Amino acid sequence: MSYLRTAILLAGLTGLFMGVGYLIGGAGGAMIALVIAAGTNLFAYWNSDRAVLSMYGAHEVDARTAPDLHRMVAELAARAELPMPRVFIMDNPQPNAFATGRNPQNAAVAVTTGLMQSLSREELAGVVAHELAHIKHHDTLLMTVTATIAGAISMLAQFGMFFGGNRNNNGTGIIGSLAMMILAPLGAMLVQMAISRTREYAADEMGARICGQPMWLASALSKIESFAHQVPNEDAERAPATAHMFIINPLSGQGMDNLFATHPSTANRVAALQQLSTQFGGGYASPPRPASPVTPGGPWGGGGARRGPWG
Repeated sequence: MSYLRTAILLAGLTGLFMGVGYLIGGAGGAMIALVIAAGTNLFAYWNSDRAVLSMYGAHEVDARTAPDLHRMVAELAARAELPMPRVFIMDNPQPNAFATGRNPQNAAVAVTTGLMQSLSREELAGVVAHELAHIKHHDTLLMTVTATIAGAISMLAQFGMFFGGNRNNNGTGIIGSLAMMILAPLGAMLVQMAISRTREYAADEMGARICGQPMWLASALSKIESFAHQVPNEDAERAPATAHMFIINPLSGQGMDNLFATHPSTANRVAALQQLSTQFGGGYASPPRPASPVTPGGPWGGGGARRGPWG
């Protein structure tokens, strides 16, 4: 189903791409846009994860360079019955995180330095579990491809605005062209929004089951939401088409950003997790314990020794 949704999404965004191309250059422009869209689709499938990680300056870490974080991801991935994803850190003060990759075998989890500094060990475990849930649900392909294609449509629309559209065709003329230049990126963002709202609830529930404590993730979401409005994410502001990939919308909400809210209400997400916690009786009935201990401390603090990041 994930691959079918991705194919439908690619077809729809390719159609938008061709529509913008037609308004810029008529039938020839549409054909050129089709060729560009095909190349972009291939690039998005194979390389979009690396492009997004590079866009945010993410650097890969391992058991030597970030032992606590790497061990936490490894243990939670084992609980989720997933292959160990690559782990990345973004040097960004805003607490946030995302997952990327075309499948669980080629997945990556990226967290910001702000996230590691702002959350407790338990809250960080909840966030990592949420991102692993996206990987388990095969959301990451859809998320990353959408970001790449929607960004390309926005750039093409801006190109068309710069050149004023195709004034000589027999179609809608300059007024229609300008309307399409506005509606095409808006349509792409609406697709992102529709996808994001449903998958975030599903990832929250699965993430809560992976880490074993719904309220750890609920607490993390509340903290990240608060910080996101106070601490700007300059990289995300320059590339708003990637906003849907993060656990909380990283955009400031200034200007047009608030029209493109890609996430459901954080209050609603927290309420759903609270209800799930009640179903668990305040916790998860029988969470499996990892065999290896986690080194106490780390960049997010911590007290005495614990078996795993969840205590």
